[in-house]
Amino acid sequence: MIFRPLLQYGPARPVHSVALAGGPYWFTHAELLQRDARPRVVPVGAIPAQALVRLAHNRAPIAGLEFSTPCVMGILNVTPDSFSDGGQHFAAEDALAAARAMVAAGADLLDVGGESTRPGAQEIPVDEEIRRTAPVIAATSADLGVPISVDTRKAPVAEAALDAGAAIVNDVAGFTFDPALAPLCAARGAPVCVMHAQGDPQTMQDNPHYDDVVLDVYEWLEARVDALEAQGIARDQIIVDPGIGFGKTLEHNLTLLRNIAVFHGLGCPVLLGVSRKRFIGVIGNAPDAADRAPGSIAVGLAALAQGVQILRVHDVAETVQAIRLWQAARGGNGSNRQS
Repeated sequence: MIFRPLLQYGPARPVHSVALAGGPYWFTHAELLQRDARPRVVPVGAIPAQALVRLAHNRAPIAGLEFSTPCVMGILNVTPDSFSDGGQHFAAEDALAAARAMVAAGADLLDVGGESTRPGAQEIPVDEEIRRTAPVIAATSADLGVPISVDTRKAPVAEAALDAGAAIVNDVAGFTFDPALAPLCAARGAPVCVMHAQGDPQTMQDNPHYDDVVLDVYEWLEARVDALEAQGIARDQIIVDPGIGFGKTLEHNLTLLRNIAVFHGLGCPVLLGVSRKRFIGVIGNAPDAADRAPGSIAVGLAALAQGVQILRVHDVAETVQAIRLWQAARGGNGSNRQS
């Protein structure tokens, strides 16, 4: 049984309500999702104890990040061929300038990737991926004051990144590509982000299929989190990402977004990466990826209203501004935003 908390916000709370992940959202009911029955709404008292604990317990800090207010992860692709910003930060000096600008704009962490994972992208050699990422991570981690995540599927790349000062390993393959990656992270005590993808970048958009996209993705992530925990990575140091756009159709993406609160049931912080993706261009009539910031922000704010803790974005300044105004308008604040 999987439970999607029906979240509410505001100081007037019923006495029997439960706070989501120790944050500002609360719920009195949840939608029960099962494969063999129609969804139905149940009160919190009907949620099994373990499931309720995972929904309710405070999320522990990860690499110094607190999750009481939303975190913004700035995307720094040091690649020549990423779908949106390929080539813009390929030169080291351009990457460093972009990193400084994102941190100045309010990024809470940066995600450095050296291998494109856009649909149809080809795998690159390990040595080349290290050459692209490690020097940039060393330079940025030394003086920017925010944690650095390395976006890689490969243990040697992650090891070089951790040696250079990276704090988090973010694997779009969900730690299924390189069997040495999870043990490395466990041995180094590195927090991780595990993302769902159906297929690999070369094939993932070739007619993706699910029996039930929400339950299929949830159960896959649940199995991966359990596997990582068994290999020595604490659950409270695992971030989960449903992998919007990775082996999903437009309707799959929208269904996951409508139900994204379900992933809080894994007991981990939830990351959403939708920035500039193709479905935003389709729905928002923005064929050029660089014109998709408004749509990306709209989807991001909708996810924050479902308790998502981290937004992975290209347009940091615009996203930070939107979050500040969104929080102010509903009576919250941006206490973890940098000035």
